Amino acid sequence: MSDLTSCVLTPKVSSKGFDPLGVAVHRGSTIAFEDAAAYAARGDRGDSGYSYGLYGTPTTRTLEAKLNLLEGASRSFLLPSGQAANALAVLPFLSGGDHILLADTVYPPMRDLAQNDLVRMGVAVDFFDPTDLDDLKSRMRPQTRIIWCESPGSTTMEIMDIPAAAEIAHANGALLGVDNTWATPLNLKPLSLGADLVTEALTKYVAGHSDVLMGSISVSRTDLAARIKATMGRMGIGASPDDAALVLRGFETLGVRLRHSEAVATRFAERLADHPLIRRVLFPALPSSPGHALFKRDFLGASGVFTLTFPETVAPHVTPALDALKLFVIGASWGGTRSLVAPMPVAANRSATAWAEPDIALRISVGLEDEAELWDDLQRFLDALDQSVAKVRAG
Repeated sequence: MSDLTSCVLTPKVSSKGFDPLGVAVHRGSTIAFEDAAAYAARGDRGDSGYSYGLYGTPTTRTLEAKLNLLEGASRSFLLPSGQAANALAVLPFLSGGDHILLADTVYPPMRDLAQNDLVRMGVAVDFFDPTDLDDLKSRMRPQTRIIWCESPGSTTMEIMDIPAAAEIAHANGALLGVDNTWATPLNLKPLSLGADLVTEALTKYVAGHSDVLMGSISVSRTDLAARIKATMGRMGIGASPDDAALVLRGFETLGVRLRHSEAVATRFAERLADHPLIRRVLFPALPSSPGHALFKRDFLGASGVFTLTFPETVAPHVTPALDALKLFVIGASWGGTRSLVAPMPVAANRSATAWAEPDIALRISVGLEDEAELWDDLQRFLDALDQSVAKVRAG
């Protein structure tokens, strides 16, 4: 064999006896077949076989298997982002003339997908109040194929009765899909509550280090999986094994990270609830929060993400006061090691419900920094906010 050929052909080395704790990163597009007959029959390999890197590697399949276990799913799929997972959870089940109902509090990019792309496809789109099951029932049509929700609601934290919504969906021949990113599969298991589809932005808590993008879809039945798999194949959508390995690594510490962030966020939310500059703390774990009874019934715990709203006289001063922060980072997403804040508009993302408060909500994600130092940083923000408000009052 010439040196040129030897450069291209890599010797196979036995891995027997090498059993590391970490998952190997299997990169590959082309999969080699032992002979022509095996290649011709590659379609017979089924979901557990390998035919091309786009459709799975041992690394991505390992992450899917972990998701199946934690979600209680028959099948899970990996996608390049959380919103990609949301989109591919509904697109395989909708055609022109169909109807979809979305909770009025869904993730804004999901609203955009519905109002732009789904409408362009000829799908009728409606939004409903996630806290009012009668409103949901009244909006059902014979053409309704999917009810899509997020519980708690994006930014404003409304809790939805998922088992009741599942009953409404199934009684009308529709599917129930749930974006479970806030809770993660450790704190809420929508499939066990009757949902058919559940998505996760693995980018956030599961990956946990703000350095990777990935989403997942988990389904309750194999027939649903077949539709999603076929659509992903036609669209050429897959996930990187390198990213999957990072998510698998993050999964190992998810439990301790989540419990820590929950504990600190709960203490912060309780302390902020009575602050004169704050109108409401939106956090389902607080007994005073609307939907707390449903939260206690269905959830196994909370995450470290909650939202503040402000009185009319305070709201205009919130954004500039954020510049006083030194530890909290101003940025999108949540669930990483760093604590984040993000001022969020609400009114533009409502159509079935009204947002009666000032149109700025401050979403807070508690990370892993020292609790006392984080509180001191929040106090800096509150002090700056107080000074700004006092200056206006003084004339």
